[in-house]
Amino acid sequence: MKRLILIMLAACSLCAAQAKPKIYKLAAPDGKLVVTVSVDDVIRWSVEDEGRTVLAPSQIAMQIGENETWGLDPRVRRVLTAKVDDTIPAPLYKKAEVEDEYSSLTLQFQGDYAVEFRAYDDAAAYRFVSTRKGDYTVKNEVAEFAFDGDNDVYCSYVRGNKNKSIEQQYYNSFENSYEIEPMSKMGANRLMFLPVLVDLGDRKVCITESDLMSYPGMYLYNPDGSTALKGNYAPVPDEIKQGGHNMLQGEVQTRMPYIAEVSGARSFPWRICIVAHDDAELLDNDMVFRLSHPNVIGDTSWIKPGKVAWEWWNDWGLFGVDFKPGVNNRTYEYYIDFAARNGIEYVILDEGWSVNKKADLMQVIPEIDIKHLVDYGKERGVGIVLWGGYWAVDRDMENVFKYYSDLGVKGFKIDFMDRDDQKMVDFYERAAATAAKYNLMCDFHGAYKPCGLSRKYPNVVNYEGVNGLEQMKWSDKSLDQVTYDVTIPFIRMVAGPMDYTQGAMSNSQKAGYRASNSEPQSQGTRCRQLAMYVIFEAPFNMLCDSPTNYEREPECTQFIAEIPTVWDQTVALDGKVGQYAVLARRAGDDWYVGGMTDWNAREIEVDLSFLPDGDYRMTIIQEGVNADKIARDFAIESDNVDNTKKIKIRMARGGGFAMKLARVK
Repeated sequence: MKRLILIMLAACSLCAAQAKPKIYKLAAPDGKLVVTVSVDDVIRWSVEDEGRTVLAPSQIAMQIGENETWGLDPRVRRVLTAKVDDTIPAPLYKKAEVEDEYSSLTLQFQGDYAVEFRAYDDAAAYRFVSTRKGDYTVKNEVAEFAFDGDNDVYCSYVRGNKNKSIEQQYYNSFENSYEIEPMSKMGANRLMFLPVLVDLGDRKVCITESDLMSYPGMYLYNPDGSTALKGNYAPVPDEIKQGGHNMLQGEVQTRMPYIAEVSGARSFPWRICIVAHDDAELLDNDMVFRLSHPNVIGDTSWIKPGKVAWEWWNDWGLFGVDFKPGVNNRTYEYYIDFAARNGIEYVILDEGWSVNKKADLMQVIPEIDIKHLVDYGKERGVGIVLWGGYWAVDRDMENVFKYYSDLGVKGFKIDFMDRDDQKMVDFYERAAATAAKYNLMCDFHGAYKPCGLSRKYPNVVNYEGVNGLEQMKWSDKSLDQVTYDVTIPFIRMVAGPMDYTQGAMSNSQKAGYRASNSEPQSQGTRCRQLAMYVIFEAPFNMLCDSPTNYEREPECTQFIAEIPTVWDQTVALDGKVGQYAVLARRAGDDWYVGGMTDWNAREIEVDLSFLPDGDYRMTIIQEGVNADKIARDFAIESDNVDNTKKIKIRMARGGGFAMKLARVK
């Protein structure tokens, strides 16, 4: 590991008059990306890339209590600069290690605060840092992202009626498809959740945040029809009432007149602008990980990511069996046996195993014996994961986690949080820390996007915050999931892993799709579903379909069962937002390549030059000749290849492909 830090201190006299405006420049290591900070009556930052403005001057500030604003009439007292070249170990990530090279500029101001800026070759970021002692509140934060032109924005609005109030929008599941709108035409009172992508024509800028701890998540909106997006934050809840889905949610009744309660010195979340010259660069970006808090739990050897046989999406849909499937021991024994036969690491018990509407995870329905299922799975090498609603987990967290950990349960899927105010963000960290105490993994559903918690607590192995395959159980044909699938790798996945819950064996082309709760299907082809296991980052990865359906599809099931969920290396090969994506990942000596297209059939060429020298056995699952009509049609081809080969692959409309390249020893 190499680390180089050069620090320069420049003290400014507090007695001397400060020149206005004062300009500070910060260049990325390669010199192409430059951050400019202007300190006048306010603080503004801007970003240029190779001389092209990618972020126009944008104000930043934090209002502290009622009478103080950090960033209003600021007085610089010290300037610190640094250059860092480091490597971060990443044992449960999409690569084994992450390069962390950047330049930094920290401006310390009168008033016990500073602003730290960083310039990377592919991004710029800033955060406020407080050295204040005692208790105080953050009334609001100004985070502006201004642009020179009326650029198109890929935005995922809070779902629901466009006339929802801002307060109503703070209560949401962080799931929606993307709309593409000129910035000036965006809804004035419609909140977007992060990440957000801005199209500059020759570049794209992805805006997100990292190191979100004990602070509300940031939404963006455009309240004035300008060419600037502005931050918006849910105030701290005052009164919260139990309610919502099966009495498992916390419904905010009243709020405090501020967004955060703070005690002592701390740093605040990073605001990030990622700059991509080519769309494919967004498929493999590490900014959220880089800017996250380092691991605090120490040893991670007990954390075992993997695949999960899941029953909820397929509605416990077994057939050809001599019992009635449902939430009962016999059904889960069948799922465990299926997982064991196929080398699948886990089975999940989703909603239904605890007594409904009691919000008490110690009350188990009589049809389920958790200890029996844990023991049954242990004998067969299969771990058990339990679903729990937010209110039920929070009301008795310590007792619940200890009890089920002692039984041998491996983790919890926690659901229906549906908020990202400070109290909810605190819940995520408290759940992660308590789960780690008892060697439990966490998969957050009904969740906001990842913001770095998975690095601080590596037992947080996945997040929802994605409009995943569950939407196919109830959505009509107006939902274009195929286009969404080739959009999220460039936007949502920039934030981190996503529990999309792929693996459908019933597949349909556009005209044939229909929603069904008990026999759901995917939009697009079978090969597309397989490709998702390569393209979508997901250390804890579901098999959504019924064991009965998988057992009728042995080739596809074998591919899914064998594929890793954490990786040693990731290489973005090609892609265009909303059109197609091609990605390669390595685990050990073997490589996997996945590709997906939109509703347009597409032929691509996969250049294998990313492979190290040597011979590889290529097995590719690609579209059958009739996949344009019968979406489940596929063909398997094998060949010996090396890094001089270029492979032409045709993807049907709504299609994809999956490839394994096994190193020949």
